[in-house]
Amino acid sequence: MAIRHCPALFISAPASHQGKTTLSAGLARYHRQLGRTVRVFKTGPDFLDPYVLEQASGHTVYALDLWMNGEDDCRQRLYQAAAEADLILIEGSMGLFDGTPSSADLAQLFGVPVAAIIDAAGMAQTFAAVAHGLASFRPGLPFYGVLANQVASARHAEMLTAALPASLNYLGAVMRQQDMGLPERHLGLVQAQEVDDLEARLERAAAQLATTRLADLPPAVAFQPATAPSLPRLLDGVRIAIARDTAFSFIYPANIQTLQALGAELHYFSPLADDALPDCDAVWLPGGYPELHLAALAGAEHSRTSLHAHVAAGKPLYAECGGMLYLLDSLTDKQGQSGQMLGLLPGHARLNTRLSALGLQQLQLDGAVLRGHTFHYSSLDTPITPLTHASRATGSGPGEAVYRHGSLLASYLHLYFPSNPAACARLFLP
Repeated sequence: MAIRHCPALFISAPASHQGKTTLSAGLARYHRQLGRTVRVFKTGPDFLDPYVLEQASGHTVYALDLWMNGEDDCRQRLYQAAAEADLILIEGSMGLFDGTPSSADLAQLFGVPVAAIIDAAGMAQTFAAVAHGLASFRPGLPFYGVLANQVASARHAEMLTAALPASLNYLGAVMRQQDMGLPERHLGLVQAQEVDDLEARLERAAAQLATTRLADLPPAVAFQPATAPSLPRLLDGVRIAIARDTAFSFIYPANIQTLQALGAELHYFSPLADDALPDCDAVWLPGGYPELHLAALAGAEHSRTSLHAHVAAGKPLYAECGGMLYLLDSLTDKQGQSGQMLGLLPGHARLNTRLSALGLQQLQLDGAVLRGHTFHYSSLDTPITPLTHASRATGSGPGEAVYRHGSLLASYLHLYFPSNPAACARLFLP
């Protein structure tokens, strides 16, 4: 197979909350308006930013993480995108050098030039120092340039660039605009489908970027050949019902593709709409925001009755994070309001004001390893003894507990199914 060349840019920042997602989405929309095919990727485990990036670009957004996906999976997805795209954008996570592996690790491995977004609010000449540090901290990093975000005025922009070294490529300034940024809540951005004026925000971001040099097509990157693995059809004909609505929406698109490649027939239902389970052999309750829909979930009798019947029949049910919270006896939100849940997993959970867990973890189950991540604000109280615990990618101490109760398996972990498709298949087999 031949090397594929495609313009590509890695959008990063010195920290979180610098405007990466807003400007990545705005840039994707700008090039889409010009008739270009734009493929966007999101670095690290993330369910919320990709929905916004998907809306902006018109194409599915996949996660890239060297530990969770593995290098081969990342390489294959980029190579495939290069066959169809006029531009590849990768949005980083946290700061450029944060995490193990970091955004910088990914950008350097694949030779994708890095554009750094710096929130310049409350900053003047120090902008140049931060930009210089990002550009020079790691020798060999393909650094493309720097853009100032949240700039107050033309005079402010002059102050920001006064001390900028001539060797640094200044990509321009994006002015402060209250109706352009994306709203947030406790797990990150508000879901794209809940932001009524998302289209208008994307258009404003695209218009602002049109006047900057960030809007120029970046240089072409050579993407090395890679092929997707051929999977055995271990789930051939297995019917999997997947909860999917605004309460249960934290699903990697790659997980759906993996289930389909394994031969599964996928059917969706909405507990929020009180759907009964479709005819199925197994159920997947993914993560999401059940705590925002306590009354609706408590009153969803058709969903409750059919899920109880499914488990009583000994059929597999796999639940992640918010899906696990839905299995409990009750769930209490941050305001102290409680709602009755399914009562399939004994216990209760409560939303906390502070983060309870965050990070990459892996699960060894039946001798096989699946990788994924955890990110939640709730704490769980259950009399059930864990079947096992996951392990952390970095640091000491046990990872998330995994619970087996009858035919259901539940944990706070969000698993990345392509990390071990054969092990993933066993989650949905009797």
